[in-house]
Amino acid sequence: MDFKRCRLLILLLVVVSSGCALLEPPPQPILPTFEPPPTVDGDSVDFEALGENAPEVGNIAFTVDPDIAALLNNISRQNLFAYVRALESFGTRHTLSPTEPATFGIGAARRWIYDELTRVGSDRLDVRIEEFPLTYAGVSTTQQNIIATLPGEGSHPGIIVVMAHYDSRSENPDDGQSPAPGANDNASGVAALIEIARLLSTRTWQQTIVFAFLAAEEQGTFGSLHLVQDLLLDGRIVDLGINNDIVGGRPGIPQSIRVFAPGPENSAHIQMARYLDMIAAMYSPMFTVEIQQAPDREGRYGDHREFLNAGIPAVRLTESVEDPGAQHNERDTSDRLDYEYLVQVVRLNVAALANMAGAPPAPVPPTVAPMANAGSYLLTWPTDERAAGYAVIARPVGSFQAEMRFVTASEAGNVAIAGLDPAQIYNISLAALDQRGRIGLYSPEAIIGGQPGEGSDLDTSDTITETGSN
Repeated sequence: MDFKRCRLLILLLVVVSSGCALLEPPPQPILPTFEPPPTVDGDSVDFEALGENAPEVGNIAFTVDPDIAALLNNISRQNLFAYVRALESFGTRHTLSPTEPATFGIGAARRWIYDELTRVGSDRLDVRIEEFPLTYAGVSTTQQNIIATLPGEGSHPGIIVVMAHYDSRSENPDDGQSPAPGANDNASGVAALIEIARLLSTRTWQQTIVFAFLAAEEQGTFGSLHLVQDLLLDGRIVDLGINNDIVGGRPGIPQSIRVFAPGPENSAHIQMARYLDMIAAMYSPMFTVEIQQAPDREGRYGDHREFLNAGIPAVRLTESVEDPGAQHNERDTSDRLDYEYLVQVVRLNVAALANMAGAPPAPVPPTVAPMANAGSYLLTWPTDERAAGYAVIARPVGSFQAEMRFVTASEAGNVAIAGLDPAQIYNISLAALDQRGRIGLYSPEAIIGGQPGEGSDLDTSDTITETGSN
């Protein structure tokens, strides 16, 4: 597979020494030279020889999981269209709109979302309503988030939150009566989230996934703020948040999606965006990720900002090119959306969440020890008994592109890399894989290389190569 990654001249060796402790300097293996080409003995693994399919390490590699592929084949365009039309039919979902009528206003919309999640959840979704008070424009109200939890079966305590706001607004942000169909902003995100929940709830996963349908975003991300506060007060560990907001597309726009994530380039948010890029390349190669190194579009915001404010890794997914003339007004209608585009958004979400929740959790970052030869380093990390193998990911500073190679669990934990350009600074991270080829989240990156003394206080905020539009 081709992840559009730059090729690095790297040699990967596995140090096989059962007496090597992580807290003590390991013995330094003798590294082969590059001229003539190295001969790799039976106890070593050549980084380049592993290749993308990694036949030398028991076929441990990131690959398409047939079960995830089956889920993707069951995405329903008809469902997505019906969900958007249903939400549009409530006239407005404004925070101050009526809550009692059966077919109009935000109350009718949130009851419909609750009932639909209960219907599609395969008896695995725990659906509940979380209320919070909100006074806005001099009016005191009780708002409701709808939270659907898909419990994981594994021991990892961290949860994954995927979110979309369900409220809408007209041009006047305080007008709770005028039509505000909000098909793209954000019935599209809600429709995607319901379909994602429907598909993922047909399977069991190692990690808990929380589907959050949030209120009062248009007035200031109040629903998201309430959710984050509740999670933190309850002592929950939140691994990440993914916000789907304005994802309906329209005919003719590029078949890509912008992923907003604040820098610097080695931040946990950018790591999350790069992970989505990798998943898209494997499961949806014709629907690309365009990483935007920013919290959001200039002057705009979304529910993920409350996760960012709390120090939780989070990203926003938004269509490739927006139509400002069809936002916050009567023109934001269901007939303007591209439902094949929305299918692709669901596809990316499902593939990413299934890998995250199915594979072992992110490892800790590797400990890096320089070796005798220039450009050679020993990576050590504690292995996870749930992992069938690991990806070692090398990325030059200043680029989102990286090279990935694989080792089995028995060979992991002590890995020597050689042949790096001593003058180049690299970022090294890890990801755990299971036997089915599902890959977990990236570890934080460790910086290696450069001249002595470089890297420890590196500021990479202005060195990244941007892609996509902003």
